[in-house]
Amino acid sequence: MTRSADRRGPYICGIDAAMDVVTGKWKSLILWELDQHGTRRFGVLKRGLPGISEKMLIQQLREMEEDGLVDREVFREVPPRVEYSLTAQGKSLNAALRPLGAWGKERIKRIKARMVTVDSAE
Repeated sequence: MTRSADRRGPYICGIDAAMDVVTGKWKSLILWELDQHGTRRFGVLKRGLPGISEKMLIQQLREMEEDGLVDREVFREVPPRVEYSLTAQGKSLNAALRPLGAWGKERIKRIKARMVTVDSAE
């Protein structure tokens, strides 16, 4: 499966180019899961991402492999074993996303604090 040419630009800025490879809910979560736990087999990776369908995980992993973020290693065994890991580019993208994750954690705290304030006012 090859991706359409429009996914390769033209880009208007660096954020545009970066978001092109992490668009959607699952790619950033796949990056996080592989960063936190290292190399994972498909089934283990799927269990670490509650709510993702097998079809969606396959699609996202293929795109991420094509973008150079994920390495797929096939072991010629019976039954076949496939493992996924982050490439150097995937690791560097994860490092770039860490500040966004920290911002998100602060957002969660603010939301919870507002909920406590609203609950105590009632």
